[in-house]
Amino acid sequence: METQGKLTDRECAELDAHWRALNYLAAGQLYLRGNPLLREELRPEHVKPRLLGHWGTCPGLALVHTHLNRVISARDLDALCVWGPGHGAPAVLAGSWLEGTFGERWPDVGRDEAGMTRLFEQFSFPGGLPSHTAPEVPGSIQEGGELGYSLAHAYGAALDNPDLLAVCVIGDGEAETGPLAASWHANKFLDPVHDGAVLPVLHLNGYKIANPTVLARLPEEELDALLRGYGHEPLWVTAEPDTPPHRVHRALAAALDEALERITAARRAARAGGGAGRPHWPVLVLRTPKGWTGPRELDGEPVEDTWRSHQIPLAGVREDPERLRALERWLRSYRPDELFDEHGGPRPEVLACVPRGDRRLGANPHADGGRLRRSLPLPGPEAFAVPVERPGASSHEPTRVLGGMLRRILEDTEGRRDFRVVAPDEAESNHLGEVFAVTDRAWQGETLPTDRHTGPHGRVMEVLSEHLCEGWLEGYTLTGRHGLFSSYEGFAPIVASMVTQHAKWLQSARQVPWRAPVPGLNLLLTSHAWRQDHNGFSHQDPGFVDHVLNKSPDVVRVYLPPDTNTLLCVADHVLRTTDTVNVVVAGKQSCFDWLGPQEARAHCARGAGIWEWAGTERPEREPDVVLACAGDVPAQETLAAAALLREHLPELAVRVVNVVDLARLMPRSAHPHGLADAEFEAVFTRDRPVVFAYHGYPWLIHRLAHRTGVHDRFHVRGYRESGATTTPFDMVLRNDLDRYRLAMDVIDRVPGLAARAAGVRQRMQDVRHRHHDWVREHGTDLPEVADWSWPGS
Repeated sequence: METQGKLTDRECAELDAHWRALNYLAAGQLYLRGNPLLREELRPEHVKPRLLGHWGTCPGLALVHTHLNRVISARDLDALCVWGPGHGAPAVLAGSWLEGTFGERWPDVGRDEAGMTRLFEQFSFPGGLPSHTAPEVPGSIQEGGELGYSLAHAYGAALDNPDLLAVCVIGDGEAETGPLAASWHANKFLDPVHDGAVLPVLHLNGYKIANPTVLARLPEEELDALLRGYGHEPLWVTAEPDTPPHRVHRALAAALDEALERITAARRAARAGGGAGRPHWPVLVLRTPKGWTGPRELDGEPVEDTWRSHQIPLAGVREDPERLRALERWLRSYRPDELFDEHGGPRPEVLACVPRGDRRLGANPHADGGRLRRSLPLPGPEAFAVPVERPGASSHEPTRVLGGMLRRILEDTEGRRDFRVVAPDEAESNHLGEVFAVTDRAWQGETLPTDRHTGPHGRVMEVLSEHLCEGWLEGYTLTGRHGLFSSYEGFAPIVASMVTQHAKWLQSARQVPWRAPVPGLNLLLTSHAWRQDHNGFSHQDPGFVDHVLNKSPDVVRVYLPPDTNTLLCVADHVLRTTDTVNVVVAGKQSCFDWLGPQEARAHCARGAGIWEWAGTERPEREPDVVLACAGDVPAQETLAAAALLREHLPELAVRVVNVVDLARLMPRSAHPHGLADAEFEAVFTRDRPVVFAYHGYPWLIHRLAHRTGVHDRFHVRGYRESGATTTPFDMVLRNDLDRYRLAMDVIDRVPGLAARAAGVRQRMQDVRHRHHDWVREHGTDLPEVADWSWPGS
């Protein structure tokens, strides 16, 4: 496309009118609850009683919004903007109201005086709109609290969207975070043939809440060198407090045109087959004063272009008449009578640069990704299920078998390209390597003959940053596509905050009537605590599940499949879900196959169920004890304990229960997957002792299963922060999760059993002591443990 050329005076005036309107609407949201067009003198009752929000970044965001409108209209761009400085919600809201999308989504907030009043009243007000960008804001795909994730989200949105331009405004405070710092490397993974383009806009306004920002204080040549070192070509636009607006408009328009020409040229070269390696994509560095166009000073202290403009630059305006007059002078400086007509609607010149229809930033369908979502062509778990002649007669590596299912999905979505696997350098380590039979790792950098499965068009994303992997997948699913993030369990807490913010987004989005459901965010945690014997204590942390289950029960799900076939069923299920965060914990090491394909499907549908084949209960009476488990290693130890009890105490009636869906332990009133009291008692009995072997920290089970009469009879074993580089059985013994300890727990808790089974209990304890000495002498587990199999298998 030919360069758009310099702005005419009329175009410059129209852009300035739009920008002034956005600034006026942003300031109005912070302060006003009445008199929105200042048709009368401002009085205290026109001002909100509590002033909450952030002004400092708004003028810069408004400037970007205005100029994106121009290039979208001029070039008919399919463009999405990710607003990193979520504090600037008033500017983003102003843009969507001015272009009409806000009123279309929320009909009581139309483009007239009544709608403007309603917009102002709602902002940062009880029962109204949040003070940050949120699902209620058309055109947004991230909440304002997601500090540091914007650039990763933008790249995730661009993946497999070849015609999309994802613009990402990055605040200079946000740029100091670890996730954002890693995200600068995402340009090495962007495929200019199959993916869209990302245009980062680094917005430097100099300050955080009360401190200067690092990048804004770097000499320009140093920051320029840094960005070039990241593989970008910087374009600079700088505005000072007294820079005439028309100069800023002309400079920014020229820079945006130049950036888009470079993007167009890079795409064209790559898609014509003549690309010369990895493109060096442009980055726009926009330097504007913090709180620009707002109050210059207050009580003799500078406000504009300082940290004092970060939030509310004029406080106490209802109580102080002089400050009220200062607020009125500030608002009138935008000349609202020139911007809005007698009905409160924007005048034609204000809307001259605004695109139409879905080209508007607030209406782009990628920002409401559920509108674009297509169900995955899933083959079903039976297509990859392993045969199980008898429980425990065979063993497989669950994630390796899952890799075959993922390979098929990648094959079946090759033409539509809406499924990705992301992992922090761990797809093969987590035994998902079969995916590389059909695709490479995405990689735009140099390749060497020693590299394997690495190429420019790959659909497996690997980089040693959990933050970047998580951000990619969030941006990908929020724009309507599907994926799976696999990680070592011990490193999942790195993205705990990101998952929290995503869960909160989904929870809020469910309450927004016009938001369509987006694909679930699927996290596979493997290489887990009980089989980290080669990496040791530092890699042994099963606590991510605890964190996730603190979030809204409407959106979080946790599954612990005990074997290969149940993992396949769980994976098939979570890849069909929408508006959820799904955490699946499954091992990569070989484990016993307990359930055949049909049994696995039925068991996963129940979420928690009795394994009648494993117990010794009698039809004519309730069991004496319930052995329950959740997780693959706890399931093996529980079944081994059941076998010991069957051998040594054959008269004991034992029920074995396995839990796949942890939420099934919760009351129905607390989680949609929870069991009603009658269902819970049908599985766990009304009054019998329950010895529960759990994959993670034991107190979580007590919290989830909390209901009348349960706490005292549930005894939970789990991970207790005792780990090392040691053998698999030594790990469970160190944490009292081993089969002998579980059998001893049964003896201790079944009424009347302790006295008559004292000899059995002593033999169990002796084996534990013998193991302690054996493993330290031989470096392997006891033969009766290492060679154990389920009786009859």
